[in-house]
Amino acid sequence: MERRRLGNTEVEVSVLSLGGAPLAGLYEPVSGDRAEQTIHTALERGLFYVDTAPHYGAGRSERRIGGVLAGKPRESFTISTKVGRRLRPRRTGEPPDDAGFPEELPCKREWDWSREGIRRTLYESLDRLGLDRVDVVYLHDPDNHEERVYAEAYPELVRLRDEGVVTAIGAGMNQAAMLTRLVERLDLDVVLCAGRYTLLDQAALGELLPACVERGISVVVGGVFNSGLLAEPTPDARYDYAPAPPELLSRAQRLREICEAHSIPLRAAALQFPLRHPAVTSVLVGCRSSEEVEDNAALLHKEIPDSLWNDLVAESG
Repeated sequence: MERRRLGNTEVEVSVLSLGGAPLAGLYEPVSGDRAEQTIHTALERGLFYVDTAPHYGAGRSERRIGGVLAGKPRESFTISTKVGRRLRPRRTGEPPDDAGFPEELPCKREWDWSREGIRRTLYESLDRLGLDRVDVVYLHDPDNHEERVYAEAYPELVRLRDEGVVTAIGAGMNQAAMLTRLVERLDLDVVLCAGRYTLLDQAALGELLPACVERGISVVVGGVFNSGLLAEPTPDARYDYAPAPPELLSRAQRLREICEAHSIPLRAAALQFPLRHPAVTSVLVGCRSSEEVEDNAALLHKEIPDSLWNDLVAESG
């Protein structure tokens, strides 16, 4: 698996990396044994960069990943987690907040962008991961908290970087506009852009990706299948975590027809598409089984002819 460096840091990531949300039971439960085997398979196949967050299963993803990494040499993997959502015990009688994770969990998620909250959240993540440092920390979905990011959250991450608790600082969001502002105002090493640079949605192409190229900031692209629509464009498919609108379903089905005319799976084109841009360092895929890891690794290495890319560009234009 090809290795690439994040920005101007010494942190290296695999060009295909493992997303930790499905490991915690996003949309449907995943057993601990199955999650553990999925992580092992990813590492064996060269997906040595693993991304997680407290939000994923209210800490379950971090605990499961940490349990596997505990038996690995520290230099053999790259790990990222996120700050912005703090976990607290659920009070008696308080309803759960599944947030896409249907199993009832003992914790509640709360936004916390204060200096103290950022530091506490990161150290709680380290405890769940069983580590004394992480390679990357992302500001996680700060859509409605932009000014607090500038005033409190980012300066605290800089302090944590100076202390050696984290090596690279980034921001991860499902939109491109605010990520662009963060890139322009802050000294970031990497951004995680989810769902906004895909075969269906190229919002990041206008300003975000050029700004990252100009500043030497790496881009990790998540959500390349747009929550499943580009994996299997069927009427019950999701788009951005919700049922896919009919017009987007029709577009995805048209993209599938174009790929089939070249004997290439739509999933392969969707997976490889972001890596054609010079700003993109890694594609993050969420897997809930070893079979999905193997499938994504095979899709990465599927040879795609220029003629297909030309046809897909013509369709999107």
